[in-house]
This record gives sequence, structure tokens and C-alpha cells, in this order.
Amino acid sequence: MTRMSTPAGRLAARGFAEPQVAVTVIERWMTELDDDQICSGLVEDVLASADPDLALTGLDRIAASPDGRFRRIAADPVWRARVARVLGASAALTMHCGVHGEQLEALAGDIGPRGRDELRAELLAAVGADPDAPAPVATSDPDALRLAYRQALLRTAARDLSAEDPSEEVSVVGAELAALADAVVESALALARAEVPGWEDTRLAIVALGKTGARELNYVSDVDVLYVAEPALDGEGAERISPHRAVAIASKLVGAVSRICSAHSAAGTIWPIDAALRPEGNAGPLVRTLASHEAYYSTWAKNWEFQAMLKARPMAGDLELAQQFVDVVWPHVWQVADNEMFVAEVQAMRKRVISLIPAKDADDEIKLGAGGLRDTEFTVQLLQLVHGRTDERLRLRGTFEGLQALIDHGYVGREDGALLDAAYRFQRVLEHRSQLFQLRRTHLIPRDEASRRRIARSMGLKDAATLMDQWHRSKRRVLRLHQRLFYSPLLEAVARIPSQAVRLTSDAAETRLRALGYAGSKDALRHLAALTQGVTRQAEIQRQLLPAMLGWFAEGPNPDHGLLAFRQLSEALGHSSWYLRALRDEGAMAENLARVLASSRYATDLLRRAPQTVEMLADIDQLKPRPLEDITAEMRSTASRHDDEDDAAGAIRAVRRRELLRLAMGDLLGVLELDDLGTALTDVTTATIDATLDVAGRDVEGVPRLAVVAMGRWGGRELSYGSDADALVVIEDGEDADRTKAALAVVGTLRRLLAKPGADPALEVDLDLRPEGKQGPMVRTLASYRAYYERWSSTWERQALLRAGLGAGDRELAGEFLTLIEPVRHPRDGLSGKEVVEIRRLKARMEAERLPRGVAPQRHVKLGPGGLSDVEWTVQLLQLEHAGRVEALRTTRTTAALDVLFQTDLINEADAHALRRSWEEAARIRNAATLQRGKASDVIPSDVRELVPLTELLGYAKGQTSVFMEDHSRAARQARRVMDRLFWGQ
Repeated sequence: MTRMSTPAGRLAARGFAEPQVAVTVIERWMTELDDDQICSGLVEDVLASADPDLALTGLDRIAASPDGRFRRIAADPVWRARVARVLGASAALTMHCGVHGEQLEALAGDIGPRGRDELRAELLAAVGADPDAPAPVATSDPDALRLAYRQALLRTAARDLSAEDPSEEVSVVGAELAALADAVVESALALARAEVPGWEDTRLAIVALGKTGARELNYVSDVDVLYVAEPALDGEGAERISPHRAVAIASKLVGAVSRICSAHSAAGTIWPIDAALRPEGNAGPLVRTLASHEAYYSTWAKNWEFQAMLKARPMAGDLELAQQFVDVVWPHVWQVADNEMFVAEVQAMRKRVISLIPAKDADDEIKLGAGGLRDTEFTVQLLQLVHGRTDERLRLRGTFEGLQALIDHGYVGREDGALLDAAYRFQRVLEHRSQLFQLRRTHLIPRDEASRRRIARSMGLKDAATLMDQWHRSKRRVLRLHQRLFYSPLLEAVARIPSQAVRLTSDAAETRLRALGYAGSKDALRHLAALTQGVTRQAEIQRQLLPAMLGWFAEGPNPDHGLLAFRQLSEALGHSSWYLRALRDEGAMAENLARVLASSRYATDLLRRAPQTVEMLADIDQLKPRPLEDITAEMRSTASRHDDEDDAAGAIRAVRRRELLRLAMGDLLGVLELDDLGTALTDVTTATIDATLDVAGRDVEGVPRLAVVAMGRWGGRELSYGSDADALVVIEDGEDADRTKAALAVVGTLRRLLAKPGADPALEVDLDLRPEGKQGPMVRTLASYRAYYERWSSTWERQALLRAGLGAGDRELAGEFLTLIEPVRHPRDGLSGKEVVEIRRLKARMEAERLPRGVAPQRHVKLGPGGLSDVEWTVQLLQLEHAGRVEALRTTRTTAALDVLFQTDLINEADAHALRRSWEEAARIRNAATLQRGKASDVIPSDVRELVPLTELLGYAKGQTSVFMEDHSRAARQARRVMDRLFWGQ
């Protein structure tokens, strides 16, 4: 016969750890009850408990009592199920019921939640006090209170342990335990009055704080309180005694209350009363008058003390006096976040608490550990205290109700809020179950397998492994949300704004907007009204965002444009839940967006054309340049989905638009250095031309191998936002005219598709640098180029070839072309005197003819003295003279060539520095002008309305326009002096 076929084996399989003992007990029950159906039901209820062996032992002790209660319990299915659940989850309650079995009567019938008044009446009656008396006095002893408390606790535990979903019940349980605490303290005060003479002359108010004040108490917890005392008044309204005497009597009363609640006796214990949150903590007087409290909280209290007062509420004693205290401190609570250090202090406090947890306990600490209860509670409190300054709907004491209000009014996303609420409820149940077993104050998950299994079963979970899996999952979830919400830059920014300034609808709003720097304050008010009017969730979130964003816009060069652009973007995306949720929750996204919109029409225009790309701002790493290969592959892939060549090119240009926006935002937010930006813009251009070249050749027959050779800034990998793509087109050798015609068709289509006006900046493929300029053929074979450069090339063409590089199309063919031109652009013997003169004449003519009329030369960063052209021509002249001998000079990049010129002693360090500084500053100005105005410009504006934002975009402080102009002029003058020597030979 197998073990499973024996009664003990079957009971072991069902969950008994000591099955043989269970067999003996059950057989005894069957004899005593003489009813197989009742006995079977009783066993099933025992097996359904958290610890069947513990429940069995407890029930068997009750069965041994001669009062017949066991039979009555067993015959009532509801009653016996409750008793089994309680006895199987709590060794402390099992022991208590073994001695005080009569208290199990409380588990029969209705055990629904009891409110404060009902529990107060019950416990006062237990100590012989009149519940209807204004100041009840007890006639019994403290043990009567302890037994009445334990009986009420039994009812709460039975309902909790019998709940179908403990997580849903946990908030009700916490509220009932807090109501029970109120009743206990009121009854203990009634007992204290019986032993303290003169109590009638004192008004004593007991204020609940902490979890008690929040009505979210645990089974075993210190009960945080604060005491206020005043002299009682006689019939004529005069004080019966002095305030000092009233405090002395009240101190005796509260000492007795504390002793009654914390003392141990044969009837058990209740819990300690903790008054450490009072003014000055344990070093301060235990009891103060209302005036003393008011003076302290008006003058001396620290930020954390006001945070503690968030949960203050009247508890026992003189409730009117307690409410007066709450009325005194409540306004201070909602002003504490105005302190500029408040958020940082709360964050530091949380980190300090975590750092003090012993390493051995860190993983099992339910309350204080990372991802535990405190993370949720601190997150909710911080959000309440910051936003509750102006939103009274958030002024709630409890974590459950506070979190729900934050969700309801848009401060926390619905999904995030639901996840945080579920994790918090799970952890509170876990904490309750850990405390219930021994009725001891603990916040650690037991480490032994049996205890974890018991807790798991009491929570409706399969086993200990499932419990721990859910525990770790809840911690990860809370920690992720805590990090995002508790350390939100938006929260810090809102906290830095004075309360009166957060109220966007106040009469002083227009004045504040002007003070922040908004030129069109009336227009700004209209934008604010449009964004925040109504009761939609969208409007709720905008009302949260805008106080901080107004400040961030104001930090940018053009706050008015930033606010207008934000309105336009929000109207385009406002109904997309991810957009507003991301602005509120995703790190620095809102601040990043504000900086971009207030700085750049170029980036704003790109954003408006593809609003969904704003999500890149959520992660600063997304603003780093993507590899050329990835961009090209994406462009080709997206183009392949379209049969029509215009649609395919449009898809390619859409990818380009997004990549340009990525780089513009990265530039504005300091992610990119100048060289990195030039390289990245070059890669985007290369990928665009490469992918579009494929599209242009789809339907053309007989297209030869074709390469688009990069020239100018494209070849030098120094593109700016508004640069064209200078290029030469090379095809493989062959005499077939049809092949040339096919190549011309492809090139024509390529240029048309990229230059076509659209939702993104057009890209001009400029072929004017080809042999013979505009008069020469647009497409040549490799052999034709060879013949031309061997016989006809001009000095300016050799100079232009210095920047020739791999572009798009057939890279092998492009490489052959670059090999072909190597002796042309890097002549072995350098330049003749005649060629140097020719270059100088060409430069002089360009300065005379190409500088726009009416533009002061000093304001033109390309053609003006010391500008981009001066530096580049100087460097290129030196390259033509020396690169034939100095191989390192054979680079297409201006700054790289400058480095080599200095390293090889061809120019001195001061000259290299002057040229580089001027070139880089001019390039930055050029890029910044495009970002600011939304279109390319080589001119520093003379209009102060454009000059001021350009100056700020370049990193100068407000009001430093003259400093910028002086810096630019100095750099340009120094570069021009170097050019005069090195280029002009002066």
C-alpha cells in the first residue's frame, strides 16, 4: 500500500506538515461531532487556511473546552471558516483564543467594518465609561481595554483573511485599525482621568499623525500622536488654571495613556504611543499649549516637520482643540514646498533612509527598502505637497486617497497610477501578514520557507516562490515609477515657482509674464487660456506643465515663440495620450522641448511637420547621430514600400527630416560638438542622395555604374544646416551615348526629387564645380575626367578638388576617381608663382563681387574679413603648396588640415589657433542663425530683435550682445591678419 493511499499520506498531500498528528485530531473530532459532513467541512476550512497545522492545533484546543463552543463553531460554515482563517494565520491570536475562547463569539454573524464612533462606544463601554459623556471617565481597569481591543482586532483580522481579494480590502482594514486606535486612545484617556486628580481643569487634545492620522494603520505599529493642552474655562469663560498648570496635568494624563497602551499584562498588550514627531522631537516638552505650537510652527519648524503634519487630524480628547491645532498647521503644510530646498531635502532624506538599512535586510525590507512602501508614500506626499499648494483637491492625508487624487486630476498617468496602487496594496498586505503571525512590529519578510509559504497562502498565492516573485516584481515596478516621479525635473521646476506664480489665472499673470521676458504678454495669456481651459484631462496636465514651462521658455532666446509653438504642437498632439504623459513623466522631456521651441524656428518647423518625433526628447541619447549605414538602410527600406518615385523620395525625405531634427535638437541641447555636427549632417546628406539615387534609377534602362563625388562642404564633411550638396557625377568608361543619356536622366530625376518643395527642407545637388563649370557636361566618364584634368584643368578646379571625397552611388568608381585626381589636387612640386597669383586674384574678385550689397563685410561670416572663406582659402593655398610632400595634409577637412599645418611647423601655434577660432566661431554663428531663423543665413543680423536671440543661442547671457560682437570682431581681425601674411604675402 502506497503512502498516498493512507489517510496521513492524503493529508500530507493536501498541506499538513504533520499529517499523523492531523489524523489523530480529525478522528477525535469525528467522534465528538458525530457528523461526517460537518467534520469534512471543518477539515476543508482548516486546509484552506494559511497554516493548516496551526489552525488544527488552535481548533483542537477550543474543542477541549467544555463550554460546547467548538460544536457551535463547527456547525456554522461561515463562522468556522473565519475561525480557521484567523487561527491558521496568527500564532499570537491562536494563543489568545486558546485562553479567551469566548472572544471567538465576535466572529459569528456580522463582522462588517466598524467606524470610529461604533468602536469608541464599544471600547468605552468595556472600561465602564459613558460613551455619551463629554469627557468619559472609566470605572474598570486597563485589562478590560486590552481584551476589548483584542476582540475588535479579531473581527478585523477575520474579515481581512476571509477577503476574496486582500489587496482591495487592505485600505478598509487600515481605516478600521486607525478607528480602533482612536477608540483605544479615547478609552485609555478615560482610564487616565480616573487616576489623575484635577483633570477636569484641563482641555487635552490628542492629534493623530503618521499612518494613524492617514487612517492607514498597520496591525502592529507605533501610534504617532501629538498633544495640545489648554486650561478649561469656567462658566463665565475664564480660565480655571494657568496654562502652565494645564500642561502639567495634561502631561500626567498622557503619561498614563502611554503606559496603559504599551504595558504588558496577562490580558496582552496593545501598542506603544509615539510622540517623537512633536516640536523638537524627544528633546522637546511632551505637551504644549496651542499658542506654543503656533509659535514653533511659524518660526522654527523644519521642512520635514511640516511634511509630517500632512497627516495630522483630531484623534481623541478635546476634538475641538485638536481641530484648532490642525487649522494652525494646515496652511504651513501647503506652503512648505515654496522653500527652494524642500524637494532636494525630501529626496536626500529618502536616500539617507535607504543607506542606513543593514545590507542583510535590504532585500526583505518591505517598508524602508528601495522599491518598498516608503518609496510610494514619499512619491505621493512629494507630489501632493508641490502641486497641492495651488490645487486643493490634492490636500488629502492618506496614501491611497492621495494617489487616487493624483491620478484623477492628471498628475500621475492612469497606467502608472494603477501599477503603483497595485504594488502598494500588495506590499501593504504583505506587511500585514508578516505582522499578524506574532502580532509584532516588523517590516521584514520572514526568511524561512515555512513562514513565506504561510504568508503566500494567506494572500491566495500558490507557494513561497510565487510570493517572492511577486514581491520582487512589485519592488521593481515601484522603484521604476518612484525614480521617474520622485526625481522628476518637472516636479523640481514647479517647486521652484512661488505658489502665487503657479496660479496661471491670477490677476498678476500678465505682470509675471512681462517680468519673465515675454514681449507679447497679452498674446501669451491667450495661448495659456487656450491650453488650460476646460475640465479635460488634457487641460489638467497642461495646467501642471505650464508654470514650469513658462520659466523654461523664458530661459530661451525667444519665449514668445516657444509658447506659441508649444500651443501649436499641443493642438496637433494634445489628444495623443502618450504626448502629454511623456511631457509630465519622462525625465527632462518637457524642459528639453521648452528649450528647443524657445530657441529654434528651424527645429520647431521640423517638429510641426512631424509632431510625433517629439518623443526623441525623452531620452537625450536619442539625439546622438545615427551611423550612416543605419540611416541609409532605413531610407532604402522605407522607399522600397512605394512604387511611385515621388512617394518613395518623399519617404526618404521624411527620414531625412527626422534625422535633421534629431541633430538640431542635439545641437541645441549641447549633445553635439561642431565637428560631430558637420560629420552627422554629411552622413544624412550622403544617405539621402544614395537612397534617392536608387529610386531615380528604377525605371531607367541601361544605367551605367555611377558615382556622385562629394565636393565642397559635403566632401569636407563640414556641412551646415543650410548647405547645398556640391558634387561631380562620374560614370564608368564606355562610348555608348545611350548610357550617358540614361545617367543624365537619373541625375536629373535625383536633383528634381531632392529639390522639390515639401514638408522638409529641400536638398540642392549643385554640379557647378564640374569641369568647365556650368558650360561643361553634367556627367562624364572616368576617362573623360582623366583627359580633362591632364590637359585643361584650371587652378581653381585643382583647388576645388582638394575637398573631393566619397559621396553616393558606386563607391568603387568614386575611389577610382579620387585616385585619378590625386596628382592634380596634391601637386608634387606645389604651386608656381603664377598659380599663386591666380588664386589670389580669384579670391579678390570673389570678395568684390559676391558680397551682398548693403551688408557690412564685418557681419558676413562667410565672405567678410576673417570669415570662413578667408580661413579656407588660406588653408587650401597651403595644401596646394605642401600636400604633395606632406601626406598628412591630404585631408578634406579644414580643421584637420590646420592641425597638420601646425604639427609640421608650416604655420606657428598662434596662427593656427587664430584661424581655427575664427573658422569655428563663424561656423557656429552660421548654424545658430539657421536654427534661430529657420532658414540659412551667413549674415549677423543688425536688427536687435534678431541679434539678441542669436547671441543667447550662442551661449551669451542676456544683455551681452555687445560682448558677442566684440568677441567676433576680435577673432575675425586676428584671423584676417594671419591671412594677410600667409595668403596675401603681406
